Amino acid sequence: MKPPAIRGSWDLRPQRTSESGVTMVLMALAMVAILAMAALSIDVVTLYLANAESQRSADTAALAAARVLSLTGMTGDPSNSGAINPWQQACALATSVAKAVATQNTMGGIALLPAQVTVTFPNNSDTQFCTASDLPFGVNPLVTVKVQRTDLPTFFARIWGRRGASVSATATAEAFNSSNSGNVGNVSTANITPVQPRCVKPWIVPNQDPGNAPASCTGGGCTPFVSNSDGSISTPGIMVNNTPPGVIGRTFDLFPDCKPGSGPCANSGNPVGPPQANASGPGGTPNLQYVPGQIPASFTAVPSCAGSDFQEAVAGCDQTTQYQCGTNGEGTVDLGQNNVKSDSVLGAQCLIRATGNGPGMGQDSLDPSSYPYKIRAGSANPLGLSTGSVITSSNSIVSFPIYDSAPPAPAINGSGTSSVTIIGFLQVFINSVDTGNNSVNVTVLNAAGCGNGTNSTGAAVSGTSPVPVRLITYP
Repeated sequence: MKPPAIRGSWDLRPQRTSESGVTMVLMALAMVAILAMAALSIDVVTLYLANAESQRSADTAALAAARVLSLTGMTGDPSNSGAINPWQQACALATSVAKAVATQNTMGGIALLPAQVTVTFPNNSDTQFCTASDLPFGVNPLVTVKVQRTDLPTFFARIWGRRGASVSATATAEAFNSSNSGNVGNVSTANITPVQPRCVKPWIVPNQDPGNAPASCTGGGCTPFVSNSDGSISTPGIMVNNTPPGVIGRTFDLFPDCKPGSGPCANSGNPVGPPQANASGPGGTPNLQYVPGQIPASFTAVPSCAGSDFQEAVAGCDQTTQYQCGTNGEGTVDLGQNNVKSDSVLGAQCLIRATGNGPGMGQDSLDPSSYPYKIRAGSANPLGLSTGSVITSSNSIVSFPIYDSAPPAPAINGSGTSSVTIIGFLQVFINSVDTGNNSVNVTVLNAAGCGNGTNSTGAAVSGTSPVPVRLITYP
């Protein structure tokens, strides 16, 4: 028998059975590492989003609280004078609003609770309850909101025994009043910081307070709203039921500086003269005359009830005309406007949605019988709120400029444009209109001044109010 042509090799080494399955083990370990990284990334992203949500909650709550401080007019009473203790009451309201706004937001998909929101007032010596009477707080009040959750759920970190995470955020907002801002406030610079509110109504009034006026005055015999030099408020204080002292809460009628009759201000012989304040007008109410500001070609948010261009300027929002406080010759008066007397009243009537003359005609109302003042929704409130419910915003809240009317006051062109220097702003609540005598009845909510341009420097602080609110970085 012949041997096989191909011999098998019997000298084979034994297989290494101890290394079998190593690849499977390595793959398993790699999968664990990959899953761990995926789990970690999911939890990290969750915490990142929760942190963004917490910061947004803190920002909105701080701004809402500062806006409440602005609307209460507390910056018009920097010495916290009188028995009403405006700071303490305004701060209590700001605290409740901040917590209400914060708890409307979520953190990690779960709504915040009031206990997770802390509201403090860093430039008041009693930072938490705001019971102290500190001058710095009454000028430019600060409010800090901190939101924090220590039980934020995790998904995969529980594998390592971590069942909850802590996320927090802090924001500080300021209600800034430019009045005397070079000498007082959170930052004293010796130079007034100007302001530039938006949607300002084209009613330019002289720097004359009708509540501190003789029977009739022109520039020299009147107490001004604000100082021409440092912008400080001449009659600081908050009134309840229009009881002096103080300019906040002052109620007066706003009239055009025109002769009686149906003709426009641009007619021959109009206006009567420089606008003035009067301690007593029709019905014994103090009144203040205005001259029309120059208006642009277009506006935003104009109700359909507005007619002429000037009505649209009053009823809508003018975002292009810049009434910057503290800049010499910045404002422009235009007595070439047609029929401005009735247009102002009709525009205001359209803005506040009043169906007739006087109060209670569908418009929102202001209750100044106690402090802080309460704004109540009217039957024609555009948001459809129940009549009489307390609200924090209203179409009836408007702002208009104060010009430098101190002698020698600038001459007003009776049929064209004139340049004036804006030295402050009034924020008022429109109570009612009277189409019979072309008047608008208003109550002062805020006064802000920044001088005649000789000591105003820097970029203007802008906002929807003459006392704008802003987020700041507080040390």
